[in-house]
Amino acid sequence: MNNVLLVTIDSLRADHVGYHGYERNTTPQIDTYAEESSTFLNAFSHVGGTRFSFPGILSGVTPMMYGGHERISEEQTLISEVFNDAGYRTGGFHSNLYVSGKFGYDRGWDEFYDSAPDESATSKLRKWAKTNLDGTLLSLLRRGYDFLESSQGINVGSYHVPADEITDRAIQFIEESDDETPTFVWAHYMDVHHPFLPPEEYQRKFRDEPVSDDESIQLRRKYIEEPEAVTPEEHQTFIDLYDAEIRFNDAEVGRLMDAVKSTWGDDYVMALTADHGDHFLEHGYFGGARLLDVKNHVPLLINGWDDTGSYDELVGLTDLPCTLVDTAGLDIPNNWFGQSLRRLAFDGEWDRNEILGGYRDSDGYEHLRIREPEWKLIAHEDDEDDELYDLTADPEEQVNVIEEHPSRERRLRKQLDDHRQLVRATEADDVERPDMDEDVKERLRRLGYDE
Repeated sequence: MNNVLLVTIDSLRADHVGYHGYERNTTPQIDTYAEESSTFLNAFSHVGGTRFSFPGILSGVTPMMYGGHERISEEQTLISEVFNDAGYRTGGFHSNLYVSGKFGYDRGWDEFYDSAPDESATSKLRKWAKTNLDGTLLSLLRRGYDFLESSQGINVGSYHVPADEITDRAIQFIEESDDETPTFVWAHYMDVHHPFLPPEEYQRKFRDEPVSDDESIQLRRKYIEEPEAVTPEEHQTFIDLYDAEIRFNDAEVGRLMDAVKSTWGDDYVMALTADHGDHFLEHGYFGGARLLDVKNHVPLLINGWDDTGSYDELVGLTDLPCTLVDTAGLDIPNNWFGQSLRRLAFDGEWDRNEILGGYRDSDGYEHLRIREPEWKLIAHEDDEDDELYDLTADPEEQVNVIEEHPSRERRLRKQLDDHRQLVRATEADDVERPDMDEDVKERLRRLGYDE
């Protein structure tokens, strides 16, 4: 095996994927590849959010290790660096600014496209406004933007690069491959992340009448600002749009894989996953970096192995880079904390029974989670109540039973304390959140990130 393809899809919930049992035909292309792949049905991100999840996917660590999720530390090793140092051509293509060069993800690539904006006239104008206008006037300008989006559905500016452009860029890089040099490609798709603006042809696969972009943007604002006022009809519309984006993204994955097979033949391994899922009011809110399963349960398949098994063991996204490097016959860096899934698929060995993770919120408070097959503990450093869920009796995580199971809570909390010590042991001195120009901040804010 010479060539490696990593496909990640932003915000794709496992329970909206066909091979996971979803009743709608959202992922026909992915399902076809799943039939000839190893599928890991209990794969979880370590936190439900892009900037918290990608340290695991691309550098094999849980979110708070090496100084946290503010940016990639120089002490961390990116998967691109491992492949590049081994003589691979490396290409990365995406448009989520939390995984951009600003956050340290541009190391080890021969070609890296992250769609980060130049210092445009718009950016300079925003920066001037922030510097020269008083807080009241600046707040009025922002509220005017928000009013246009929530009341009129007007989308001022671009949120991300559409899937077909990401596919085009990745295909061009793949088609430049030669038989002498192995290639590693990462493509990350943003379309399944809100706002949901799927092409009409994909909407019509799930509804009779397509929804305009203005209507979709307006509905999205209602989900964020007034979730309690969302009607059943609006909720179904929102799910239709989400599923249509998945179907559009699925078609682009199929197009990318056609190019892989045409160029690389059978000389490849492909992994596909998501950085996290999403909330659709199951717990009263939409979006947010949370530690519940609807935000953390993700699809994970590996195609190109001599294995088509389906595995129920708990695996985390820190295991993915270890697996790809191991599959290529390379050494797994000693500062990665996952395990190669080849042990499970080919040796039947898996000695881990929990998924750990956590993050620091904008106020600096820690929120940690341990998930076992039957139990989950979420511990909060601030005044929030800690949470314990019996996943067998309550798989939807609706009832906090922490008062009823003190001994189980103590056992799980001890494991969280051990993980906290590991986080402390890997703290790095070089990690500070990067300065971002106004275009970057605005794009992140319009995607729902806290910027």
